Amino acid sequence: MERNELYPVFLKVSQLNILIVGGGNVGLEKLTFMLKSSPNAQVEMLAPEFLPETLQLAKKHQVKITKDVYDKSYLEGRHMVIATTDKVDVNEQVYHDCRERHILVNVADNPPFCDFYMGGIVTKGNVKVAISTNGKSPTTAKRLRQFFEDVIPENIDDLVKNLNEFRKTIKGDFEEKVETLNEFTKGLVSKKKE
Repeated sequence: MERNELYPVFLKVSQLNILIVGGGNVGLEKLTFMLKSSPNAQVEMLAPEFLPETLQLAKKHQVKITKDVYDKSYLEGRHMVIATTDKVDVNEQVYHDCRERHILVNVADNPPFCDFYMGGIVTKGNVKVAISTNGKSPTTAKRLRQFFEDVIPENIDDLVKNLNEFRKTIKGDFEEKVETLNEFTKGLVSKKKE
């Protein structure tokens, strides 16, 4: 069986400099996805034209809008770039320019030209679950997201906050604290009886 070897991370995109190249539907989708999860993301969008919905969303979240065609000079100081234009050659140029500069890049709907994928995300307060299908099936990730939204209780954030306070009171070294918290939380995951 093929295995997903991606390494999941949770990025503080409010502290990173992100560029989205493209102002069409895909650019809007990527911006919406990012801002839903991280409303304070530091994003600039670059395109000759933008959808009215993109401009509205950008204004609401202080996203910088730059009306221009892509040029590699726009990569200066970037940590992450997402290419969403409808021009394959432009997207691939963005990819190659980013790789030369060691900038993480995602070319929408083109897995070989991606350093990362944007998976399904479920957020309940401080709890966030990310879902990846290794870039193979966004629809499956969407269905799994819907499943987890239904099964993760709304009050999970209360549990997280209470466990954080409890953790502060536990005495002992790291291993003892982990063992105590593992024992305390093992009821959260009930094993299927055979």
